[in-house]
Amino acid sequence: MAAHSTRPSPSRIRTSKQQTGASAGARKGGLHVVDTNITAYDRTDPFTALNVLRKLLSVLPSRLGGCAYKLSADEHKLALHLLGVVEPFVGLAPCASRRALARQPTEILDAIAGHVDARRDLLALALSCKRLHAVVFPRHYHYRVIRCKASALSVWNHLIVYRSLASNVRTLEILDERAGATDVLVPPDVGTTDTDMESTDDELGLHDKQERFVLAALARMTALKTFKWSCNHSLVAFERVWPALVKCQSLMEVEANDNLIFQAIPVDDSHSDAPETHAKKRQTVLPELTKVGLHGTKSTFGASKHPDLARAAALLHACPNLESLAISYVPRHAPGFLHPVADDFLLCGRWASLRALTLSSLWCTPHAGLDAAAAFLATHPALEVLHLDVAFGAGAQDAAVAFKFTPGCLPRLRELKASRELMGALLACPDPRPLETIKGVRLSGSARDKVFLDLLRTHGAQGVKRLELAGWSEMEDVRRLAECVPRLVWLDLGKRGAGTEDTRQLALQGEWASVLAEMPELTTFHGVRFFYEVACTDSAAPTLSLSDRSRTRKNDEVASVLAWKCPKLRRLDHWDDASGRVVVLVRDAERVRYEVRRIKL
Repeated sequence: MAAHSTRPSPSRIRTSKQQTGASAGARKGGLHVVDTNITAYDRTDPFTALNVLRKLLSVLPSRLGGCAYKLSADEHKLALHLLGVVEPFVGLAPCASRRALARQPTEILDAIAGHVDARRDLLALALSCKRLHAVVFPRHYHYRVIRCKASALSVWNHLIVYRSLASNVRTLEILDERAGATDVLVPPDVGTTDTDMESTDDELGLHDKQERFVLAALARMTALKTFKWSCNHSLVAFERVWPALVKCQSLMEVEANDNLIFQAIPVDDSHSDAPETHAKKRQTVLPELTKVGLHGTKSTFGASKHPDLARAAALLHACPNLESLAISYVPRHAPGFLHPVADDFLLCGRWASLRALTLSSLWCTPHAGLDAAAAFLATHPALEVLHLDVAFGAGAQDAAVAFKFTPGCLPRLRELKASRELMGALLACPDPRPLETIKGVRLSGSARDKVFLDLLRTHGAQGVKRLELAGWSEMEDVRRLAECVPRLVWLDLGKRGAGTEDTRQLALQGEWASVLAEMPELTTFHGVRFFYEVACTDSAAPTLSLSDRSRTRKNDEVASVLAWKCPKLRRLDHWDDASGRVVVLVRDAERVRYEVRRIKL
């Protein structure tokens, strides 16, 4: 029975012989199993292509001798064509799109990566596959942000030689020659020094060589967006770098920290060029540049006794679409040093899109300066943030009192930092504006404070939410301030002037808590330290000493009183001003506790 069950039937034997004979006949006759004409298969029919491909591959094992598992030339072309028809319809869409991206030529992948500016986005793109990683990291990731000194000739020479790599730079910061090695950020394949390139017999010739290399490298950075100049101790002047920046039409932000910007233009240089040359220079503008910062430094290198804003005004002529402008001069306390005069700058400077303006440590004449400042503010209705630290003549306070804002001036102003007199002049202007933040006012306890506080009570009590004072004198000033603006959310008193009372004892007596209780919406209060220095904020910790335990309990009492009087108060000063930390009140279901947290400075 077993032998009978394993014996094949005669019909099966005949069928297999017939199939073997047919396949042998097909091979002998050289006939193809399928039609190898590529045009016979429709690209939109993946099912037919898949069936034909399966049929073609199924006959490969049955071929004899060396032809087994081998395709002819026509069959190979057909198989590739059928795979191309089937592949778009097989697998998940993200995988298929990723494969399609990775199969693009290197030039196309490099162009795609060139449109990604942020290093974080470049990192995500490089981690998607090995092919993109091989394109992004050597050519883009390490070139997006470069920080180096003007004396790094090897870096500038590398960018000059490899023009395509220089076009991948988006942010360039030229550091001061005294900057540390940790501040430098250059591509890893660029050497830090080159003795043959940097060697020269003349030191002045070395500075000329540095200037040539920097300008040549800047000319190749065609996609630069952010430029920062901090090279204050070098003979390479920023005004010589600026013409190269003007040629970069993609530039969006420029910051320069150099005292040479505030030097006056010599009379010979201002009249030596022909008028046609000046007209030609005015035609070159930076349409994408929206943010410019020109700042002085504390160093005496390049400082002038008679500073001027003529160079700054000439640079800003090429920026018609400015939205944010900051000009700050570092004053010198030595005799003979003056502040830059801003009369001509305010009289001629006009930017229709300007939204944020910061002018610090400038000076205006008492007569022409008042009219120029009023005209400047009246012609910039889009201003939302205004920091105005400008002195008007010898009698600065009297001139500021005489300052009059034109009707309808600054209708969009949200933040203002100015003196007490200028702040009062703006509040006296009855036109409505969304003013929410006031900075820079100093309360001295004089009669001028009463005028300012009355104006603040009348015109700013409902809208002002944040107040940052430059200083205060007595607690009574803060009490009157709280009565004028009871809806404050953020209050910073600044540095205290006269008076030596211990604010910690006042806090324990509840006087500060009663003052702050008049502002029920207050969430942040700075300027007074309420808490004692302790090693641990938990009074129940077994490792605390007796003195630390006593201080911790006093801190708990202060936190409880403040949380009881001010239901929304959360952020206060840390006992160490320079630690970069704050004290945060945390309200649990059972009690109020305080925590120490770091903040980003």
